[in-house]
Amino acid sequence: MTETQQGLQERDSTEAVRRRVAAEQSILSVRIQDHSLLRFICAELTRGYFLEHNEAKYTERRQRVYTCMRIPGELEKLMVFGYFVCLDAFLYTFTLLPLRVLLALLRLLALPCCGLRELRLLQPSQVCDILKGFIAVLCCFLMRYVDYAMMYHLIRGQSVIKLYVIYNMLEVADRLFSSVGQDILDALYWTATEPKERKRAHIGVIPHFLIAVLYVFLHTILIMVQATTLNVAFNSQNKSLLTIMMSSNFVEIKGCVFKKFEKNNLFHMSNSDIKERFTNFILIFIVCLRNMEQFSWNPDHLWVLLPDVSMAVASEIAVDIVKHAFVTKFNDITADVYSEYRARLAFDLVSSRKKNAYTDYSDSVARRMGFIPLPLAVLLICVMTSSLKIQGPLSYMCVMLFYLGQVLLIREEGQHGGKAGQKPPNSSSKPQSPGIEVSK
Repeated sequence: MTETQQGLQERDSTEAVRRRVAAEQSILSVRIQDHSLLRFICAELTRGYFLEHNEAKYTERRQRVYTCMRIPGELEKLMVFGYFVCLDAFLYTFTLLPLRVLLALLRLLALPCCGLRELRLLQPSQVCDILKGFIAVLCCFLMRYVDYAMMYHLIRGQSVIKLYVIYNMLEVADRLFSSVGQDILDALYWTATEPKERKRAHIGVIPHFLIAVLYVFLHTILIMVQATTLNVAFNSQNKSLLTIMMSSNFVEIKGCVFKKFEKNNLFHMSNSDIKERFTNFILIFIVCLRNMEQFSWNPDHLWVLLPDVSMAVASEIAVDIVKHAFVTKFNDITADVYSEYRARLAFDLVSSRKKNAYTDYSDSVARRMGFIPLPLAVLLICVMTSSLKIQGPLSYMCVMLFYLGQVLLIREEGQHGGKAGQKPPNSSSKPQSPGIEVSK
């Protein structure tokens, strides 16, 4: 076949293809012009797709849903355990700490009678206990000069928006005080127990003690203002202030869910939430105590407070669940991580109760969670002594039974924590600064 014939055949085939394409386009244009809407509806109604072509994607999405469904249960397990850890450290201030201070003082008074045959008058733990006792007593004495009634009426006279701003500022100040407070107390304990043969590199025990007393006193006043503001919100007529204050909890969601979180950061946030929830429960208890006193302990008034208390607690729980659910979703963290967090807290509990422990249990909780029991305990002592009147042997017997109940509760919490923390967690068990975990 010659080249001329091949060129003619190629030209004929090209023209045939062009004619066929033009015919199809004309037919399609006619169909579109005649039946465009009808054919579009039919195509949309009969169109199909196959999800199994992207099986991995949809399996991951389903697993995320299941993780979000597990978050409330796992989170509340951690919250309940952490709540009792904080309660244990808080009740320790009222039960075992006074007895330890008494034993340390008896030892200090008895040693001169023995001829000072021992090289050390007191053990380091006993020195720390005495310092804690003296700080608590001095702060309770100073709090007697703070007028709660005047503070209540001063706060009540402010506008709703101003009180809302004040309450948020108090929350921020409370976190700042908690972060610096344990450092102040640790500096005092180490200054008082540091070996004497070392070169002095501090300003002295008495200045550190005065700084610690000032800190606990100011932090106690701060928590007292928080409780007073919450009391004003509970007693407001239209409840608008309480609603605004509770809705401010949802601002936490905006500040947390869209940030990058690692497991250690989530542990820090969980510890902060545990401390915040426990503190809020104590503040609500103080508010109820003050209100019941004003109404002569009428049980009917407790039912009046119950809806507001339920709203405050429910909003706190709802915010924590939503916040943790979205944080785990956006950062691909499984719900099993909360069981690891419980193991870390339990391991701290067991480690601090050993004979060779290097820190007190309440101090360990303070470093891990940022919860310092002393200011809250001082405030509760002042409120209870002014609200409750103990008269007669029956009242003293009730106080003694309540004291024994607290000791038994601490014992049970210690046993349950020991069972949960028999195996050390994978991460470092050494407690760090409040809520901060050092990754390896």
